[in-house]
Amino acid sequence: MDKIDDKFQGGQGQVIAAETFRDSVGTMDETGKRRWIFPRKPKGKFTNYRTLVAYVLLCLFFALPFIKINGNPFLLINVVERHFYVFGQPFYPQDFFILALGAITSIVFIILFTVVFGRIFCGWICPQTIFLEMVFRKIDYAIEGDRNKQMKLDRQEWNSEKIWKRSLKWSIYMIISLVITHWMFMYIVGYQEVFDMIKEGPFTNFASFLVMVIFTGAFYFTFAWFREQVCTLVCPYGRLQGVLIDKQTINVYYDFKRGENRSKWRKGEDRKAEGKGDCIDCNQCVVVCPTGIDIRDGQQLECVNCTACIDACDEVMVKTGLPPGLIRYATEDEIEKEIPFRFTNRMKAYSFVLALMVAFLGFLLYNRGTVEAKFIKPAGSSYFVRDGKITNTYSYTFLNKGNVDELMTIKILEPQHGEISLSGTDKILIKKGEITKGTVNISFPEKEIELSKQNIEIGVYDKNGKMLDSFKTFFEGPFKLQF
Repeated sequence: MDKIDDKFQGGQGQVIAAETFRDSVGTMDETGKRRWIFPRKPKGKFTNYRTLVAYVLLCLFFALPFIKINGNPFLLINVVERHFYVFGQPFYPQDFFILALGAITSIVFIILFTVVFGRIFCGWICPQTIFLEMVFRKIDYAIEGDRNKQMKLDRQEWNSEKIWKRSLKWSIYMIISLVITHWMFMYIVGYQEVFDMIKEGPFTNFASFLVMVIFTGAFYFTFAWFREQVCTLVCPYGRLQGVLIDKQTINVYYDFKRGENRSKWRKGEDRKAEGKGDCIDCNQCVVVCPTGIDIRDGQQLECVNCTACIDACDEVMVKTGLPPGLIRYATEDEIEKEIPFRFTNRMKAYSFVLALMVAFLGFLLYNRGTVEAKFIKPAGSSYFVRDGKITNTYSYTFLNKGNVDELMTIKILEPQHGEISLSGTDKILIKKGEITKGTVNISFPEKEIELSKQNIEIGVYDKNGKMLDSFKTFFEGPFKLQF
């Protein structure tokens, strides 16, 4: 951060020129060594809201693998077997372009959301933050106590107290990491498959067991040791933030115009008359920060908009009789120029692009169809002529993407007078979510086939006569001279 050397003339007096400024990551000291963060337990209005949101999301995380729609999993991303279900709707490799467009649409939404609301996703919705702050950090508070007790325990020698507290905490961490891993697997292979693997034991499914061990270790490492450094050093969204956020973006900001000159609190003083700002330099916004930054230094890479500093500052303001909101959700322009938030042209442009992509995605989903049909001539096959008719053999592949079984018939759409010959039946049953393959003979009177390779179109219909899909291919016949 650049050194503040300018001064603001205002009702609160002059802004003190900063003597020092931070030029390193907040979780490292001057030598580059890891600086452990022991945040004070937050409390307040925003903390209560975040806790409620986190518990709702945690309930969804643990409940969704067991929810089914039309017999399909609500959400399943089985990359290995190429089974995908989103909101109970099956998707197949043939629908990859729809999933890709959906992913791109999600990215555009994240960009728009970040341009408007900054990094609020990180503090309120991100799984890393929810598990760390609402699960693992609460275990820290329950076993080791609040900030001061944790710091004291960290400094003391490895006596019986420290050994049993750390052992208990790390054991619970391992159990929770194991549970998270099993639930993550439910989103990949389904809950029943996970339960079956547990019953069968690790040696029956050794590869899956090894993967679970690796992921459990990764979760344990992340939440027991790496912690907030995921947000500051690894997460790509944090890097994206610096590109997308501007002076019209809503973020957690410290109102320096109101807060400076900062000075310790003295009861009964007229701070405005003495040229002092509302910030009493209590440092509570710093000790409560889960990434170890001082929000008064301005917008920083490590800030995840968790609002802990807002609650801490508002509590102090209320106790001292000063108005809350010294640290609040605001835009940089609102703080510096007192310009209220407005929906900028940049935001409108992103919204327009997002609306177009959502509309196009909806169109693709609506017209996706429940059955996909293909008719391919086997390699090396040719036509044969019998009783004045030319016959070609095709291999068909039907994929039922719907949620019900389909009893289908095949008809020739173009040219007219074509005949279909299936072995033993005129209808084909395709079960939901399955692929059906077979062969079919298609015949035309010789007079209908004018070219040696003639384009034809084949349609497939359900039992009610509704066309489900059509496929264009070619039909081979004798060579004929054209005059």
